[in-house]
Amino acid sequence: MQRFVYQIALACFAFVGCAVYAQQAEPVPTEPTTAPVAAAPVETVHVKTEAELKEELIAGADHLSDQAKAALRAAAGDMSYKFLKGYMNYKGHHAFDGHSALDHAKMKERFLPPSNGMPCPDCGETVWNRNSDEIPAWTCHYTGGKEQYSRFPIPLGIYESEEEGMGLWDKLCHRVKVDNFNLAASLIFLCAILHTFLAPMFQSLAHKLEHAHKQKLKQEKFRILHPEQRVPVSFASTLCHFLGEVEVVFGLWIIPFALVCNTYYSMEDFLLYIDHDTSFTEPLFVAVVMVIASSRPIYRLAENTLKFGASLGSGTPAAWWLSVLCIAPLLGSFITEPAAMTLAAILLGKKFYQLKPSDSLKYATIALLFVNVSVGGTLTHFAAPPIVMVAGKWDWGMGHMFLHFGWKAVAGIVLANVIYFMIFRKEFDRLAEVQRANSAFDSAVPTSWEDRQDVIPYWVYGVSIFFLAWTVYFAHHPACFIGGFMFFLGFTMATPQYQNAFSIKVPMLVAFFLAGLLIMGGVQGWWMQPVLQALSELGATATMGLASILTAFNDNASVTFLASTVPNLQEEIKYAIVAGAVTGGGLTVIANAPNPAGQAILGKYFKSGISALKLFLWAFVPTTIMFLFFILIR
Repeated sequence: MQRFVYQIALACFAFVGCAVYAQQAEPVPTEPTTAPVAAAPVETVHVKTEAELKEELIAGADHLSDQAKAALRAAAGDMSYKFLKGYMNYKGHHAFDGHSALDHAKMKERFLPPSNGMPCPDCGETVWNRNSDEIPAWTCHYTGGKEQYSRFPIPLGIYESEEEGMGLWDKLCHRVKVDNFNLAASLIFLCAILHTFLAPMFQSLAHKLEHAHKQKLKQEKFRILHPEQRVPVSFASTLCHFLGEVEVVFGLWIIPFALVCNTYYSMEDFLLYIDHDTSFTEPLFVAVVMVIASSRPIYRLAENTLKFGASLGSGTPAAWWLSVLCIAPLLGSFITEPAAMTLAAILLGKKFYQLKPSDSLKYATIALLFVNVSVGGTLTHFAAPPIVMVAGKWDWGMGHMFLHFGWKAVAGIVLANVIYFMIFRKEFDRLAEVQRANSAFDSAVPTSWEDRQDVIPYWVYGVSIFFLAWTVYFAHHPACFIGGFMFFLGFTMATPQYQNAFSIKVPMLVAFFLAGLLIMGGVQGWWMQPVLQALSELGATATMGLASILTAFNDNASVTFLASTVPNLQEEIKYAIVAGAVTGGGLTVIANAPNPAGQAILGKYFKSGISALKLFLWAFVPTTIMFLFFILIR
């Protein structure tokens, strides 16, 4: 009975469901009774492509110029819309944020450069950047050379976008306005230069303080009470002596320079400038080549070579003087100027300065040495740093160098030496008497171990020459010539009977001096480049004269390097700048890289150090002679 009731209820529900469905269903007409009604159009939704989305994003960037938008469209070709949107909304600075490269320089902000092979938003030219693990502050597109990792110095080409039509003074003021760091760094550099001129004053003061300290100890009746006890020294005297060492001047001024860098930029930028943007190859090379060139086999070889010239004058002091000052500087065109300077200074010290000439002749000699070595490297295109800087860019080979520079340098060197010889002819006669007296004394007593004249085997000469040639050949590859130097040290230890003891103190001090000069000199391009550009408009004579003066206050290699960055220079202006740079290379210690090596070797023969003013005055005559040779014979 209960089952029957369930069946009746289920049937009722089914009936009701069918009735409801039938009522809701629309009847389908079999034959239309009226005209058909047109169907309503279906609205189509257009889905934007990724290219259209990127174009809409770029077109809406009102802060970009039309050129920048065109460059961004080209750069966005390889980007997805999501990446492009994230790139444009990047919180930091990038090449397409509406700021020009100069704006970024003024703000001292790093920015992401354009993609490799894409147009630059500033100039429209294609950007080619070398791949690097670290993002540089300025890529090679902006520097025109290698990548720069420190934000300073601002690449020189960046300034030019706002300097069209400006004069020299306006350019300098504009560059200081863009970055006050330029003026601050140059003031530090100026202080270092003034310090080099004041170094003899500090040396003289140190000697006075030391003498007063000894007198004080004598009055106090000081006695040594223990074998290990040391005599107390005057701190003031030691400090003045330190400040009077020319070789430490530029290294000392790196400290305030670092503080200036930290003030205007950051210590990170200073470290990047030291680690990545400054090359210390030249200081390292000078230190290594000084040690090798001063070794006994190389020195004896140079002595025997120059002895032939001295024998023409019976080996008198004048004959040695002329032989060294005429021949040794020309070796700088083949074994590099630092090696030639080292050999010439050592020979002059042993053959001439030990005879104690007058102060005037001492200064005349070292002035001639500096000028002669500076111009003596112009016979070839691969040895002298100021020539190497431009030879490749301007396509100057050995033939060009000898034809336009080399023979004039030889003639000028000989003429300057003869003029100074005639001036000091009586002095040379007196020195010849001193030499004869010393020779008579030396024959009665044994000579020093370093001056022994025993025979050195040919194979020792050969190996020593090989190491010198290796160093010169790989002068631009520090890993190679330093590695060779390690083998050279091992060779000297294996052949002690043919070697003399040598100290690396002087070469290291010279390298320290050059390193400091490179660090501070590397940020002086902001004023040197427009000055050189202005010089090119004054004619060849004025350009050469002012280039010589400019060289006196900076390394001549820096002058020629910056000249190589000036576009569209006439050939006569190129000649004038290089001739002026090598001509002025003997006016000061900092004018030519090998000069500190010569001063370090010969400085001990000057009681109160080498006066920068006296050196300048005695170098003026040979510099003028070389200037006339280069400017009148073109």
